[in-house]
Amino acid sequence: MSAQDLMMFLVKLIAGTGVFLVGVHLLTENIEQLATHKIKAIFGKTAGNKLANVAIGMGATALIQSSGVTTVLIVGFVNIGIISLSQAAAMIMGANIGTTITAQIAALSTFPITTYVQALAGIGIMTAMICKRDRTRQIGYIMSGLGLIFIGLSVMSDSMKINHDAIQMMFANITSPFLLFFIGIVLTALVQSSSAITSVVIAMSVAGLRIGTGGNEMLYIILGTNIGSCVTALMSALSSGLNAKRTSCIHLLFNVFGSVIFLVLLICVPRFMELTFARWFPAPAMQIAMFHTFFNLTCTVAFLPFSEGLVRLSHKIVREKKTEVDFTYLDERMIITPALAVSSLKQEMILLMDSAMNAFDTAYRAFTGRDKEKARKVAGQIEETTEMSNRMLAYMVKASTNIADEKSEKRIAAIHENIGDIMRIAEIADNFVKYTQRAIEDEITFTDEATTDIEEMTGKVHAVFELTKALIRTDDGALLATIDATEAQIDDYRKKLLDEHVERMNAGLCRPESSSIYFNLVSNLERMGDHITYIAHTVK
Repeated sequence: MSAQDLMMFLVKLIAGTGVFLVGVHLLTENIEQLATHKIKAIFGKTAGNKLANVAIGMGATALIQSSGVTTVLIVGFVNIGIISLSQAAAMIMGANIGTTITAQIAALSTFPITTYVQALAGIGIMTAMICKRDRTRQIGYIMSGLGLIFIGLSVMSDSMKINHDAIQMMFANITSPFLLFFIGIVLTALVQSSSAITSVVIAMSVAGLRIGTGGNEMLYIILGTNIGSCVTALMSALSSGLNAKRTSCIHLLFNVFGSVIFLVLLICVPRFMELTFARWFPAPAMQIAMFHTFFNLTCTVAFLPFSEGLVRLSHKIVREKKTEVDFTYLDERMIITPALAVSSLKQEMILLMDSAMNAFDTAYRAFTGRDKEKARKVAGQIEETTEMSNRMLAYMVKASTNIADEKSEKRIAAIHENIGDIMRIAEIADNFVKYTQRAIEDEITFTDEATTDIEEMTGKVHAVFELTKALIRTDDGALLATIDATEAQIDDYRKKLLDEHVERMNAGLCRPESSSIYFNLVSNLERMGDHITYIAHTVK
């Protein structure tokens, strides 16, 4: 092979791989967006049953065509406490089975009908360009992605067929199982896609190429890709919590143990391929794809009973450090799936609401107890609430770059408005601190009747607050009527309390200088009810 021929081969191989990866990306991203509600439903069915969790991992990966995405999501769910390490271990095993679907699709390139499937690349992109509906456009991109996968495989196979003899000479002498195993690990770690490397191996088999003697050699590379695929999850967990790191450790342990055991088996049985898959399936591409599925299925069956052992081992490898970390639902792994990112923001918004209300409660107790020490704590609570809101805003900016559907865009915009209303609660807490300081300095007191009235009005504000949180959690629109009715009572209370205060002043029961503080207190409570009700109405 001349230098020019080598250059042309490499260019075509890289081009084919690139087209294949673009196709996988289009397929994965748009299936993910189209089925985000199904992904949420799948992960929402977590259970103690190991087989159920395997099915969840397998189903999610088969649905979105990427074990990397599924594993990253699993790491994220563990990080924010939605699922346990034991559930994650079983889901990861299921994800490894689900990822073999890509290899099975690639193996279909041996059938003549796939030439017609390539036309989907053009049909799909034209559908996406012509149609305006998000759902139809996503279906168009899925069709286009599927077509590009087969075009990429075809370009790779054709480039290898043209230079068949020269390439065969290059690979004929590579027989070392350990070298091939290492090649699979390194290439997958670099590309961060086991599907890409597996598909290149399948394209080689379609072109009639073999590695070494043509026996188990290709399978060693497949085993190596299994370990290399752990890199994505490991990188994802580096900046995460303790359990997220342990989840990635379990993923690595499972893949390493399974790959090493099969490596030893293939070395001990050099005719394994010839005696099994080569007999059962005539096409070499199908032999490789079926081995890939068999390998992951066998490892899952073998290791599932010992999943708790993998969890305990991960605890020993990744030890706990005595550091306190603020809990948050915001995990950047969720950003790749818009619906999950929006769900995380809704959960974080409840945390933000609780933080703002805690600041208000502290300020209110400081006022009623005339407690300067307690009033000083409010500033720190307001600062924590502000930091939380800033984290949410930064997360929303990142999430917005991945959102393509109008519904998610509207929900993000609504949450942005909600943050403003929540921060008004924190501002009212700060106002109460000022009223406390002034009441203490000017020795202003209130009658028992005035104190009781404010207590009742505050209770109604809390009632609206809890109803609104329930509405955010459940999306139960029926709660809106109760929220509106309670908020109307707060409005009526404001007028009632102000009128009664004027009567007490006229009767000489209250000092005139107390009016400014009292009127502001009551007005602030009424404003709180308004802001909380605004939040409730944006949820629906």
